[in-house]
Amino acid sequence: MQHQSVTVEQFFKEHAEALQMRLLTGERSLKRIIREATVNRPGLVLSGFTQYFAFKRVQVFGNAEVSYLRSLKPAERARRYAHFFTFRIPCIVFSRGFRPDKEFMAAADKAGVPVFQCQMVTMKFINAATLALDTMFAPRSSEMGSMVDILGVGVLIRGESGIGKSEAVLALIERGYSLVSDDVTKVFLEDGRDIIGFCAELTRDHMEIRGIGIINVAAMFGVRSIRNRKRVDLVVTLKAWDDVADVDRVGMEQEFMKILGVDIPHVIIPVRPGRDLARLIEVAAFQTKLKKSGHNAAQELNERLIAHMSQGNPPPAK
Repeated sequence: MQHQSVTVEQFFKEHAEALQMRLLTGERSLKRIIREATVNRPGLVLSGFTQYFAFKRVQVFGNAEVSYLRSLKPAERARRYAHFFTFRIPCIVFSRGFRPDKEFMAAADKAGVPVFQCQMVTMKFINAATLALDTMFAPRSSEMGSMVDILGVGVLIRGESGIGKSEAVLALIERGYSLVSDDVTKVFLEDGRDIIGFCAELTRDHMEIRGIGIINVAAMFGVRSIRNRKRVDLVVTLKAWDDVADVDRVGMEQEFMKILGVDIPHVIIPVRPGRDLARLIEVAAFQTKLKKSGHNAAQELNERLIAHMSQGNPPPAK
């Protein structure tokens, strides 16, 4: 698991367009670290109360902060600026299209603090920026395996090299499902409960097919055949038939696999010539979807058998 360290530069590059941010000053200070995954409005600090100043966060100036500063006399305003910039602030964002005065810009330049302008309403920016930072700070790691979206079920497909993962994924794409990633799936923890899988930007939309080479899935099968990210709902491990000591015939007990501390349903599918792996993975995804909606075929059959035998009937012949 990686612990994220987010710089102002990363935050700006990844979310500038969505958050409508424009850099006003501080281009040389973009390497500053944002240490907390949320934002702060520094109204109390500007008024002189600094005891609980959350200075490690992105600082947002809205209508209230700007109006208050404008109400101060120039000498007092300069003192507030000087005191404000004694803290090691990562960056400042002026919302609603406000632009700081020359004195503020000069103080920010002297302290080496990047200042941005944003056209969004203050609360809308705060909500969007908090979500963006939460994702950037989320625990993340990499899982060896390909990921496919099968009718809304995110399936991570694992297995040794040459077991048939790519062929199974390709067959699933041909059936109309969507590729999320090939070979290596990046994952992060969202809201402390969901594991989100995605692909590295460099290899997005591409697959390696042994004997053929690299293919562009989007160009070959259309844009509906790819997804940028998807929640991981099921992990499927492909194993050679002889390596599976005990093949599950009923499916009464659900196995799980931990990813970033979250239990994800896990099934092992034995592989041998003649088995349609794509169809089996597809059925496993459907089964997971049914279980989430409250239908467990193995449990239902078990209850039916118990009810049948409790009436004095012999077990039905196989």
